[in-house]
Amino acid sequence: MRLVTFARDGRPVPGLRDGDSVVDLSRTAPGLPGDWAGILAAGALPEVRARAADADPEARLPVAGLTWLPPIPRPPKILCIGLNYRSHAEELGMAIPEHPIVFARWPASLVGHESPLVRPHASVQFDYEAELAAVIGTGGRAIPKGRALDHVAGYAIFNDGSLRDVQFQTSQWTLGKNYDASGAFGPEIVTADELAPGATGLSLRCRINGETVQDGNTDDLIFDVADLIVALSAVMTLEPGDVIATGTPPGVGVGRRPQLFMKPGDLCEIDIEGIGTLRNPVVAEAGS
Repeated sequence: MRLVTFARDGRPVPGLRDGDSVVDLSRTAPGLPGDWAGILAAGALPEVRARAADADPEARLPVAGLTWLPPIPRPPKILCIGLNYRSHAEELGMAIPEHPIVFARWPASLVGHESPLVRPHASVQFDYEAELAAVIGTGGRAIPKGRALDHVAGYAIFNDGSLRDVQFQTSQWTLGKNYDASGAFGPEIVTADELAPGATGLSLRCRINGETVQDGNTDDLIFDVADLIVALSAVMTLEPGDVIATGTPPGVGVGRRPQLFMKPGDLCEIDIEGIGTLRNPVVAEAGS
């Protein structure tokens, strides 16, 4: 299944994508929670599948013209992993981490598919970062590795847009990762049963204005999805709807010579095999 969220009358609506149409769950399953985090917490994915299969034609909307939101607009937690591709660490001349490097993003920092990424006044080093995101379906604490993937509902595409000149002002990366509308998440969550366990062996690429700037594979992850769930759940209770952005492959702008950063007017596209394409134009912050 492909889980999406779109905007209607300014409000988020969960849906199931089926080819060129989306089943509006607010119409076909009105008794269920009104967002994917709630649906996952209720263990209602089987019911969603059944309701969607019998959906009235009026509950099916054409994909064209929808306003996409992040598939989970307000995740309980957005946990991001730094320096998690072996070849990315090597391109930056940095040691391979012995433990996951973890930082957080907040919902206001993310936009959906086809919405603009905003380069703020404060930065001219707006970097792209193609990432695989794992979405937690079943919560838990101290999860053993042998059961870690049972807690994953599915996978999506994540752009951990980074303001490098702000990020590297201090040893903590939080401010450079959390400007409003600086990252993207979407366009949909592909349920785990449609991909290899742990989403292994998937190619992922980033293009700026049609030119490929990142080309990697999830087999290059230092800490795979199961490893990350073990490490994170040792510290905190993971909840349905939590998003884990697993890190980026080589080719980021800060590591290139000459460096390459996104600027207003650019188009950033990220492809992940088996999941799709996340596409976002880049604009300047209003008043620039």
